[in-house]
Amino acid sequence: MIRHQQNSPPIVYKNANGKGVQVEETRIAVIMVGLPARGKSLIAQKVVRYLAWLSIPAKCFNVGSYRRNDTPQPTAEFFSKGNSEGERMRHAAAQAAVKDMVKWFDSGEGVVAILDATNSTKARRGWVAERCEANRIQTLFVESKCDNEDIIMANIMEVKTTSPDYTGQDPEDASQDFLNRIREYEKVYETIDEDEKHLTYVKLIDVGRQVIINQIKDYLQSRVVYYLMNLHIRPRSIWLSRVRNLPQHITTSGYPPLIVFLQHGESEYNLSGQIGGDANISERGELYAKALPELVAKSVSPDQKLIIWTSTLKRTNQTARYLASSSKGYDKLEWKALDELDSGVCDGLTYQEIADQYPEDFKARDDDKYNYRYRGGESYRDVVIRLEPIIMELERSENIIIVTHQAVLRCIYAYYMNVPQEQSPWMEVPLHTLIKLTPRAYSTQEERFRANIPAVSTWRGKGSTAKHQ
Repeated sequence: MIRHQQNSPPIVYKNANGKGVQVEETRIAVIMVGLPARGKSLIAQKVVRYLAWLSIPAKCFNVGSYRRNDTPQPTAEFFSKGNSEGERMRHAAAQAAVKDMVKWFDSGEGVVAILDATNSTKARRGWVAERCEANRIQTLFVESKCDNEDIIMANIMEVKTTSPDYTGQDPEDASQDFLNRIREYEKVYETIDEDEKHLTYVKLIDVGRQVIINQIKDYLQSRVVYYLMNLHIRPRSIWLSRVRNLPQHITTSGYPPLIVFLQHGESEYNLSGQIGGDANISERGELYAKALPELVAKSVSPDQKLIIWTSTLKRTNQTARYLASSSKGYDKLEWKALDELDSGVCDGLTYQEIADQYPEDFKARDDDKYNYRYRGGESYRDVVIRLEPIIMELERSENIIIVTHQAVLRCIYAYYMNVPQEQSPWMEVPLHTLIKLTPRAYSTQEERFRANIPAVSTWRGKGSTAKHQ
């Protein structure tokens, strides 16, 4: 084990190329495949967000966005096999998207691109594969194949009725037209089969119920596949009224999954301005812990069962104990991965003491807080790496309340809200505030609930004084 000495220079950790991967000339195109309303765009956006969180440059090229430049609100007839002009325009949109994708790779900015389209025929997939091969781009085809009516209908109502294709239209008419569009695609759709066994691909059956993998070639492709295998997109209850030819009610899981997270109650170290440690909560922190059951009850539907996750440190367990013992009967689980960022030799010091004893480190951390690693401790980048199993479990789970620490919360929040990594260490995460996140199709809805219990501020702005307020 290598230990850093107290008189060693400040450590700023970066990967070989600063992009979160060690492979030079990495160019991977993730090609989405599948009928409309199968969650392709949701999967594409999640993959981009996940890779960006790992500091791997990724970008989504949505063919529909290119098509809307010339045909902003087409009817289902536009997608008919017999509509030659519609076919020409759709192919032109695909060509424009692929051209921009290649240009993005050639600029040196990109590592992973996601081509978000139906790519529903073998001929179209062959054309995309040829274009990529000609430009030294590896391909990973991701087919979302789903016949579960609940999932399809939930997707139609939550996503497609708010799609730019139907802006300003009656939801009833929009839903019916989209169903007709799906039928047009079904007439020509060809699933990936044995004829395409030369391709590298992943088939997600019913959004993760079954996964088929073929010819995964390298580390980064395997990371994407690992993430896809952990996605479990659950539909929620949708009540439909006055929508022609649709079932009146789809029975699924009740409510969309949510993540509630909060920093531990104010601690004794918070009062003294010290960082790290394993301090107890303060008197006001204790009041906050007692108020938590009521605060959670105000923010969560009464029939939604939560599982509590805490770190292994005293201040999070003390904060969660009244919630865990409440009449709701919440289960509780400790995660070592949720422990606060390890501040190494600076553990237990105030920021002023760090500035006095390690002035070079104090400046280095201000200059690049995400990559700076405390001597004998961790960087924010290190925390992201150890949080990856937490993120995977969150993607598979529903209704979690996380009681943890400032740096850890910043990293988790950055994942869900797509905050650039260089900004995430500077976000303010106030004490005695509950943050509720509800993941949706293209974004995450955020709500905050503040307890009426004072607490010190643990936030320090970049370049600000180190003196504890």
